[in-house]
Amino acid sequence: MLEEFNTKKAPLREDTTFATDLELDSLTVMDFVAAMEDHFDIIVPLNVLPDLETLGQVGDMIEKIVEEKRD
Repeated sequence: MLEEFNTKKAPLREDTTFATDLELDSLTVMDFVAAMEDHFDIIVPLNVLPDLETLGQVGDMIEKIVEEKRD
């Protein structure tokens, strides 16, 4: 899902950062989060967005939200 946002073609790993490695601004990160919300049919709380700096953190957050949705 991130490929269309990865214009720098940076390697995508758990520790890849949005700001430094991918050079994404906050609006682009919001667009990416919106795409994930649509794909996984979830809602990401806005208050967690400032804490999401790496792909691993986003993956963990999505996993947690999906699990909570199942329960």
